[in-house]
Amino acid sequence: MEYTTDVDPEKIHNTDNVSFPSVSSSSQSSPTLKSKPLQVEATPPALPEKRGSRVTRYLAFNFFTVYRKIFTVIFLANLVTLIALVVRNNGIPLATSVASATSANLMVALLFRQENFVNLVYEIAVSVPHSIPLSVRRQLAKVFHYGGAHSGAGTAAVVWYILYTAIATRDFILRPTIDARASLITSYILLTMFCFILGSAHPRLRVRFHDHFEAMHRFAGWIALVTFWTHNMLAADAERKVEGVPFGSYLARSPNFWFLCVSSSCTLFSWGRLRRREVYPEVLSDHAIRLHFRYRAMQPFYGLKVSNNPLLEWHAFATIPDEDSNGKINGFSVVVSNAGDWTRRTIQEPPERLWVRGYPLHGLLYTSTLFKRIVVVATGSGIGPCLSLFYANVTPRRILWSTPHPAATYGPKITQAVLKADPDAIVWNTRTQGRPDMVSLTYRLVLECQAEAVFIISNPKVTRKVVYGMETRGIAAYGAIFDS
Repeated sequence: MEYTTDVDPEKIHNTDNVSFPSVSSSSQSSPTLKSKPLQVEATPPALPEKRGSRVTRYLAFNFFTVYRKIFTVIFLANLVTLIALVVRNNGIPLATSVASATSANLMVALLFRQENFVNLVYEIAVSVPHSIPLSVRRQLAKVFHYGGAHSGAGTAAVVWYILYTAIATRDFILRPTIDARASLITSYILLTMFCFILGSAHPRLRVRFHDHFEAMHRFAGWIALVTFWTHNMLAADAERKVEGVPFGSYLARSPNFWFLCVSSSCTLFSWGRLRRREVYPEVLSDHAIRLHFRYRAMQPFYGLKVSNNPLLEWHAFATIPDEDSNGKINGFSVVVSNAGDWTRRTIQEPPERLWVRGYPLHGLLYTSTLFKRIVVVATGSGIGPCLSLFYANVTPRRILWSTPHPAATYGPKITQAVLKADPDAIVWNTRTQGRPDMVSLTYRLVLECQAEAVFIISNPKVTRKVVYGMETRGIAAYGAIFDS
């Protein structure tokens, strides 16, 4: 995908008029962009006061996040179910009912990690037209908090299984049998795996020991799935003997069996697509590299996971469509910047092949199509995911990109792609201009173009600062969450 420009991407553009690049086919040739007098306003628009008190702002924008609300709703639904089972059974619920509740929650948790299901959720959310009230579209755009459903259902499954194991232990003490003993042993193995998974998933532990978290989550999850099948078959065999029915007939009527089939399918669909793909590296600088793949014509708004060692670690990146000389999509690429051991090694020793797993997954920026006008904010390599949005060219946008030496670090193609998407983009060189006031600059662009929403791709600190700065002033803002 080639662009031509004579704008100096190392400088900041002053935007005096409200204007947008035209929304048209991304395969059209790019116009030559003319440079304009460059200056920063001496008195930028003053930020209005934040709404509410310090306490109400904390509760509304920090504590009661959509992620936590979804988690709470799922947990409360499970609590209501537990009360109903207790009432129906006049005391301790039946072990089979508790087992079904466990399986149902496990299925929901895995569905919200299955790429095709998550993509379906995104498609439903973004399908509404712009004629729908903005207040509704602002809520639908928060669909990327679906991780709350995963963690809520997963936590509920563990709590249900603790209860199930306690009931099964009591039943074994009252009526010890060989079948009950075998079932109880697998129950404790499964409960141990569940506790390992849940404990390692705590946000602070995930950040501090991320590689260990991935390994624990993956291997304990596989052991749990195999153990769950074993346990369900043993429990089903014991129950069908009590009822005096054939084994197959009992399974066909068992919710546990079908819930477990769906859960297992989620894992098989993802790992069944494990492939080792050729990579065509494009070194941008000693800080960044662009990895090109040609095995799939990737459309905009998708992300993918790649790895050198598929059993130990995976790294998710937003994809950018690549075009041939005729403007037809013939592959895709990802931008990798130096942010850790794996990324540093990838830049220094560009790979020839990488493992790819699962189906391409929609992400945060796909919800930008819900709005008529947006402001896109990025810092550093955060511009990479935004390139897919720019390529799609669906929503009129203004752009703020803050990074050290944009052209030298990320190359002319990326800086030109930014300027094509918004000829008046603010491209702030932090090495020559210092660190910008991201909240003030973002607010300035919102006013200039009357944007309905702000999307930011940055590190956790800047993301939270900009999102908070916009939302507390009544402006819809969306940034990646880091505890999903």
